[in-house]
Amino acid sequence: MRERSVVGVVFGLLVLIGALLTGCQSPSGGVAEDGRLGEPATGRTGNTVTVSPVPTRPSGYGAVFLAIGECSSFGTTSFTEVSCTGERAAARVAARHDGTVRDGPRCPSTTDFVLHISEQRPASDEDGDGAVPQGYACMRNLQPPHPGDPGGGGGPRTIVGDCVYDSGGGQVRETACDGTGERRPQYEVVRAVAERTDCPGPTALYVRLGGKRPVGCARPL
Repeated sequence: MRERSVVGVVFGLLVLIGALLTGCQSPSGGVAEDGRLGEPATGRTGNTVTVSPVPTRPSGYGAVFLAIGECSSFGTTSFTEVSCTGERAAARVAARHDGTVRDGPRCPSTTDFVLHISEQRPASDEDGDGAVPQGYACMRNLQPPHPGDPGGGGGPRTIVGDCVYDSGGGQVRETACDGTGERRPQYEVVRAVAERTDCPGPTALYVRLGGKRPVGCARPL
């Protein structure tokens, strides 16, 4: 379950050793009780990870590391690129960008988690391997659950339809709207608007969503 501020940002760490990728928890954000914009705080596991790929010879699904449409395995300790037709495939790349999440394009709204890819530039290329630039892949699970869906209780972005609860210390954390999460939802983001003044009357919390309509209007449940 990710902790969420009005900035709604998620970060994390995963290091690839050889052909395996090792995962960590992802940081996210908190929101002030009075609706003020907050700073990032620790979030849920699995939404954002960092991988350090070892470039592989083009092999049908590995010509470009985690290109759009390619798949990764999924586990609590490792990620690796695999064929989407194989039984190990668990998540597909919905979008792929060079650079960092902070400076690059935003992931699709229903992204389940983000893989941050560290730069890899071999000193030699005798076997045909190529360089892998720093970047990130926006991942969507091949099968449910989809924490990035509205009300799903997770994912790297806060979107309309998501629910949160007061986790103390002037922060909120996202949870499933249907009550199946560890904590009961207390607020739901019901609208995305350009300005706070555009929110409806019963708005109790303002959440920064980013994009063209950066303010999320949350009502109490």
